[in-house]
Amino acid sequence: MAEKNKKNFRTKREKPEFEQQIVDIARVTRVMAGGKRMRFRACVVIGNKKGKVGIGLAKAKDVPQAVQKAVKKAERDAIMVKMSRGTIPHEIRVKLGSAKILLKPAPEGTGIISGGAVRLVLELAGIKNVVSKILGTNNKVNNVKATIKALSQLKAVKTADKKLAEPTKDKKGSVKQDSSIK
Repeated sequence: MAEKNKKNFRTKREKPEFEQQIVDIARVTRVMAGGKRMRFRACVVIGNKKGKVGIGLAKAKDVPQAVQKAVKKAERDAIMVKMSRGTIPHEIRVKLGSAKILLKPAPEGTGIISGGAVRLVLELAGIKNVVSKILGTNNKVNNVKATIKALSQLKAVKTADKKLAEPTKDKKGSVKQDSSIK
């Protein structure tokens, strides 16, 4: 009987709320009076693929600790992304330091046309169709930060756009052609 309880305990592992992706791990040193102190810096992106995404940047003496600290920071600083029909509601350009990012909405079936670290953020945010371009630096950390900034600046879809997306029904239940759409 005790063995069955142990088996159940092992099989019932909780699935984490967020998926995580390591963007960059760097070895950094600090010069002190006694010599150089080496640490590791980890940049991690987390997301639930349902509109919530975050970035964490942390340092520690070894890589696993740095990743763990970065994940905690990312969970704390996660943002909700405004989406409409699997894409972003409008085009946006963002400049953060030397990183310049352009995000454009795309029609259904396009997929994520993006490169590098920006793609990780968009996938983990749950955006299905988007076109992006990195216009500035190739620095992964700055590009990820700029992408998060761009996603946080998105504005919600206007009510007029929602009306266009959903056909209206008359009293009998049949779909009615909206006179404003022509």
